[in-house]
Amino acid sequence: MRLLPALVLLLSAMFSVAAEDRPNILLIVSDDLGYGDLACYGSKDVQTPHLDKFASEGLRLTSCYAGHPNCSPSRTALMTGRTPTRVGVRDWIPEESPMHVRASEITIARLLQQSGYATAHVGKWHLNGEFNQPSQPQPSDHGFDYWFSTQNNAYPNHHNPDNFVRNGKEVGKVEGYAADIVAAEAQQWLTGVRDKAKPFFLYVCFHEPHEPISTDEKYARLYPSDDPAYSAHHGNITQMDSAFGRIMSAIDEQGLRDSTFVMFTSDNGPAITPQHPHGSAGPLRDKKGAIYEGGIRVPGMIRWPGKTKPGSTSDEPICGVDFLPTACDIAGINPPSDRKLDGANLLPVIEGQSIERSTPLYWHFNRASSEPKVAMRIGDWKILARLDHPAEPRGNDLTEEGQRDFKRAQLIGFELYNLKNDVGESTDLSAAEPEKLKQMTHLLTTKYEEVRAESPIWPTWKFTGSEGKKIVWPDYVLKAKGAAKAKAAAAKK
Repeated sequence: MRLLPALVLLLSAMFSVAAEDRPNILLIVSDDLGYGDLACYGSKDVQTPHLDKFASEGLRLTSCYAGHPNCSPSRTALMTGRTPTRVGVRDWIPEESPMHVRASEITIARLLQQSGYATAHVGKWHLNGEFNQPSQPQPSDHGFDYWFSTQNNAYPNHHNPDNFVRNGKEVGKVEGYAADIVAAEAQQWLTGVRDKAKPFFLYVCFHEPHEPISTDEKYARLYPSDDPAYSAHHGNITQMDSAFGRIMSAIDEQGLRDSTFVMFTSDNGPAITPQHPHGSAGPLRDKKGAIYEGGIRVPGMIRWPGKTKPGSTSDEPICGVDFLPTACDIAGINPPSDRKLDGANLLPVIEGQSIERSTPLYWHFNRASSEPKVAMRIGDWKILARLDHPAEPRGNDLTEEGQRDFKRAQLIGFELYNLKNDVGESTDLSAAEPEKLKQMTHLLTTKYEEVRAESPIWPTWKFTGSEGKKIVWPDYVLKAKGAAKAKAAAAKK
């Protein structure tokens, strides 16, 4: 019996060594950053020196997809490894909405926390409506030891916001721009707060370049223009790039570069709006909110010294749902086996290999303004479809009728594209490739019906647009809105 304490100590020591040897994991997500919005992805206008340097140090992904063309669902995919419609997050989540990532879902943060990782979330959360309330799970309930978060946007805008919450306590007004505030908190956690005896998982979510755009004048001045929205948008990306560089410097100063897997990506394509029409999807079709490539194909870069080849690229399709199984492999833990996962381990891509998928990449956006609504990619081929029942006018309206229609809608109006030859999705091949269409239609229908069946029905709730009342728009946006209203009124006369 005397051997037992010694054995326990030995096993404990072995576990500690194993934990210390495990890589750190850092995931950084930008908001509404388009495929063509970075210099390293072809932009001739936007200056992004830190992200360009990061791309040169690792692997740049040219077929990297968000899990959805909108923010809350895309973040759901990253955290759960499951296509967000399956989880029930079918659109962005307004404040007070009953829609949320339920406690029954298993996030990558919870898995890593349970296996001995220190975990932190900094920035935009957007996985629940009742933020910082006991009625719905908060970041701490989903596996984050530490969190400094906003529900969605930083209010009243992304300059001097007053709605950050740190570990359940409201912070009050914070001076500065959101990107710098988020980067500073991430730096503080890395250097002074985290348990340095543990490997870490840090999830950083910038608000930039999501509206309402607030840009420090020193960055806006880099883009002189008669259109202040142009200067603000492009400067906002450079501002985010600078904040990204601060976090990378903190990693280096802590001696963590060689032991840290870092991934940078965006939650969806560019939000090209009347107020800020300057985001870019590059050669891709459409923008945020669409399941054409411009809405879902995004920048994606990975740096893992000793694993990724500096300056390398890969066109292998990867997606946000792949993050959970990938992080599990990095940490040496098993992904959940009691539920359907839609992602796959992407680490073979680092070695120049293909990903073995048990289920194809899939997207579904059930909002009336989004057409088509369902898509799947297998190899070079992508199929899209519409639905025969109307969706909610807004996907975040939760009416009884709308959710009933969602559960009975069938696929119609198929489109087929070969992305290798037609990345801009300009030529529909559904008539020219009947056998391929038949094959893809069967696979899409099977996946669609499976995902739809699992998606929960939420309590009825109506989005009132009350979030918009909290936003303080910059003067140039108010002028643009006023001019647009005057023009519309004149046209009616």
